[in-house]
Amino acid sequence: MNLRRAIPEIILFAWAAVMLCAAGSAQSAEREIAKPQPKVIQLDTAGKREQQLLSGPPETVTMRSGHILLQPGQSVGKHSTGHNEEMLVVLEGQGRMVFDDGSHLDLSANHVLYCPPATAHDVLNTGTGVLRYIYIVAHAE
Repeated sequence: MNLRRAIPEIILFAWAAVMLCAAGSAQSAEREIAKPQPKVIQLDTAGKREQQLLSGPPETVTMRSGHILLQPGQSVGKHSTGHNEEMLVVLEGQGRMVFDDGSHLDLSANHVLYCPPATAHDVLNTGTGVLRYIYIVAHAE
């Protein structure tokens, strides 16, 4: 091999390696910037039906959450957890989580409910006052 002819190729290879390292460092810095940060969120108790608390990436790793307020007789509407698992933390009132097969879980203040992935359900206010809870959803797979 003629070293004189190979020098431009060696320089080009070295330059490409430096550029790849620089790009990798920039991506690492980007990931650091997008890293979830601690925060405090004030709950809106003024009567708004839904308040988003956490919206998922990049605000969190996979978690989403919200604050729900249902008047007597109201429901959130039938939905599925899909690939997520869900937890409800009941702050006030009484209600029921109803599943597709007709089964249900009753809920009231100071209760926590768990709903596994791929589970269709609805939450309804069965009480005479406001039903207020926080839902927390996280990717399960």
